Amino acid sequence: MSDLSLTISPETAGDALPVERLHERTFGPGRFVLSAYRLREHVDHRLDLSFTARIGTLLVGSVRQLPVLVGDTPALLLGPLTVEPPFRGRGVGRALLERALKEAGAKGHRLVLLVGDEAYYGRVGFRAIPKGRVKMPGPVDYSRLLVAELTDGAFADVSGTIRPDWSFTK
Repeated sequence: MSDLSLTISPETAGDALPVERLHERTFGPGRFVLSAYRLREHVDHRLDLSFTARIGTLLVGSVRQLPVLVGDTPALLLGPLTVEPPFRGRGVGRALLERALKEAGAKGHRLVLLVGDEAYYGRVGFRAIPKGRVKMPGPVDYSRLLVAELTDGAFADVSGTIRPDWSFTK
């Protein structure tokens, strides 16, 4: 971000509409059929673990995290992560990811999952989940189901179905 002054801040309630418009522009209407969005129908993302990226007052990116359980193990589901197309390739996404993971770890979370490209997310510590170990409701490409351990060995004995953490329901 050497040529831009980027500010990463916790998402606020007032960011909801601008972030939703960003999602509309970058993901389109098809986003609602994805498995991760199905989980988001039941549980609000955590504002204290979700972040926006701005250049001046212009919203250029967003990342959200919501509480889920894998079997009985608490975890976070990261996403969506999105950056306005003109600002991609400038470190905005990585800055958002790094802040989200840092804050999650600082607040005692041990695991973060997401559905995405391992070549991209692997740069910040995500790796593929071994086949058959975790199930996700709805259709998902299991080769894209990734996990980041915020504490060494946190995923060692974890398995089961990803489901909303009902203590955070809407």
